[in-house]
Amino acid sequence: MFGLDAGLTILLIICLLAVCTFEFINGFHDTANAVATVIYTHSLKPRIAVIWSGLWNFLGVYTGGIAVAMGIVNLLPTEALVDQNVYHGIAMILALLLTAVIWNLGTWYYGIPCSSSHTLIGSIFGVGIAYMFLPDVHNVALNWKKVEDVGLSLLISPIFGFGLAMLLMMLLKALLKKKNKIFHPPSSSKAPPLWIRSILVLTCTSVSFSHGSNDGQKGVGLVMIILIGILPAYFALDASKSPEKLYANATQVRALVNKLDTLKFTDLDMAEYTTIRKKADTLIKYTANIKMFESVPQNKRFELRKDIIVIGKSADKLFTSSTAKDGIKLSKSEISKFKSFIKDNKSYTEYAPWWVILMISVSLGLGTMIGWKRIVITIGERIGKSHLTYAQGATAEIIAASTITVLLPWDYRLVQLMYCRLVLQERW
Repeated sequence: MFGLDAGLTILLIICLLAVCTFEFINGFHDTANAVATVIYTHSLKPRIAVIWSGLWNFLGVYTGGIAVAMGIVNLLPTEALVDQNVYHGIAMILALLLTAVIWNLGTWYYGIPCSSSHTLIGSIFGVGIAYMFLPDVHNVALNWKKVEDVGLSLLISPIFGFGLAMLLMMLLKALLKKKNKIFHPPSSSKAPPLWIRSILVLTCTSVSFSHGSNDGQKGVGLVMIILIGILPAYFALDASKSPEKLYANATQVRALVNKLDTLKFTDLDMAEYTTIRKKADTLIKYTANIKMFESVPQNKRFELRKDIIVIGKSADKLFTSSTAKDGIKLSKSEISKFKSFIKDNKSYTEYAPWWVILMISVSLGLGTMIGWKRIVITIGERIGKSHLTYAQGATAEIIAASTITVLLPWDYRLVQLMYCRLVLQERW
């Protein structure tokens, strides 16, 4: 269908299966974060809990958008994103996926509630650095701004969760009597009070949905890297969008850039300015007077993707440069329009077909329903010194759901882990 030879077709299938395997393992590895509390407080029976969690993981991936997916893609060096050597992309994807799968399986086997996303992100950093040493690759670096953002999120989320969990437990202790049943281990034969049960089920649902919309998108991003790397003629650009709008945006970008005072630019600023103009001219050349991207030669579609990405990177550097301020003679309105055009152009490269999202949704949803018991037991029984109580379970889920919602972290497993190490102590 796509005109690939047998070797590349096999590699494509292997890569796609590897991503689905990662998401499947991610599902049963991380199910415990959502279902441990509802199972150990007898709010839901185990089988119902994992099916419920799997359903909401599925919905989280399918309806959660692609912002995190594109965040994963943009962690890689810009040069890696526009590299037309298909084997470089395949090597990177298989290296990071095999690393993540092996680690996830190992930690799952030993019942360790370790973060799948930490593993994946670490693998991406690793292949990004390794990419620098490939033949004919020079002056390449990771997207350190993205690395900084992710690292800060991973650092803040457990501290945020640790502190809030402690404060919430102290508040409950202060407001409620010590003999209140929510501070005692749940009865093995009775469900918790309706209001506690409702909170636990609601927060389990929230954590499951958020897990899908965060972790599932990572799989979507990986699939898009594969498809763009192996089949650039078909997936480098979102063919469902109109090239006429891209042409109009590129024309506006060039017009606004022409207003800049280049005499006040340094050599570095001038290099970025020149790059923007040249790439905008290329976009205009190949999108003028066409109604659909099928009219663009196949060997030029990846070039257009590269132009869009490079324009965005160069514009960021130019407009944030302290030495270029005097030369940027644009009004606030014009600068806002310029950024809007750049952002709109990104929608042509930052996308995912519906079937990719569905494939990852099914992989994560099914994985959530299988193999969950090992890590659930660790969180529910082995981290703390006593059985999980209603108050501990409710607090754990509320804080986890809140942390995801407020901080939108790349991962929240450490919030649960650090919380359990705190509240599952006998003094609580």
